[in-house]
Amino acid sequence: MSPMHPDDHLKLPNFGPYNSQQLCLIMKILISNDDGYRAPGIVALFDALKEVADVEVVAPEHNNSAKSNALTLHSPLYVHQDSNGFRYVNGTPADCVHIALTGLLGYRPDLIVAGINNGANMGDDTIYSGTVGAAMEGFLFGIPSIAFSQVDKDWLHLESAARKARDLVVQMERHKLVGTSPWLLNVNIPNLPFDEIGHVKLCRLGRRHAAEAVITQVSPRGDTMYWIGAAGPVKDEAEGTDFNATAQGYMAMTPLKVDLTDHDHLSYWAQTAARLGDVAHAAARANPQATDQI
Repeated sequence: MSPMHPDDHLKLPNFGPYNSQQLCLIMKILISNDDGYRAPGIVALFDALKEVADVEVVAPEHNNSAKSNALTLHSPLYVHQDSNGFRYVNGTPADCVHIALTGLLGYRPDLIVAGINNGANMGDDTIYSGTVGAAMEGFLFGIPSIAFSQVDKDWLHLESAARKARDLVVQMERHKLVGTSPWLLNVNIPNLPFDEIGHVKLCRLGRRHAAEAVITQVSPRGDTMYWIGAAGPVKDEAEGTDFNATAQGYMAMTPLKVDLTDHDHLSYWAQTAARLGDVAHAAARANPQATDQI
């Protein structure tokens, strides 16, 4: 995709009605989430996408929110199938996508779709999100991937969000963005009726303040228990951020990347590393015995 300014919105062609039979022949989609395979969000997403693609679900058995990219390495993983055809795993969202792509499916999907999450994944949320983690696992395997979330919890107007997700996937496929080189998108959809949800707006991630204080309780056996506090309030909701876009009723879309390198400060750290190296070298020359002991 060509670079776009954060204030721009996605300008895709206004295609006519899709041909569901034709799309099903072309597009194979793997769906996962972090809320669990029975969550209303993944059911709604499956029902919407099965109209336009060949869709399979491999999702966690239980809620795995905030599991990020975690993989289970020291416990066996089991795959079971529900009566509705959904397969579920006793592991993390990333486990589900990893297992699906490395042996369970037996084919390579054209697209990975994660969600619909029960609540926003904006700003710093993306670091912790299991929904984003599932999509990122697909991206790491070289497959285009999208994470979908509703801004508010409790699934209000979920069907509208699922229809918007389906329409975006269809537009992506029509625009020949599916089944090509990998990309990773994070999409947040306001909890509004279908006709009140605005167009897709390309955004950067906003920021939150630090999380709220940990919550402590005493167990029946007298031990102190700790519960992670709530996410911090919004810190950066300026124009061009995902927080700002969704507050105005738009669908916020943010392209993500895996490279965590601080490219803006590489030159600074190169100079700093050189100075540190000079200091260490001078110390070694001044006290060679200490270097030998190390």
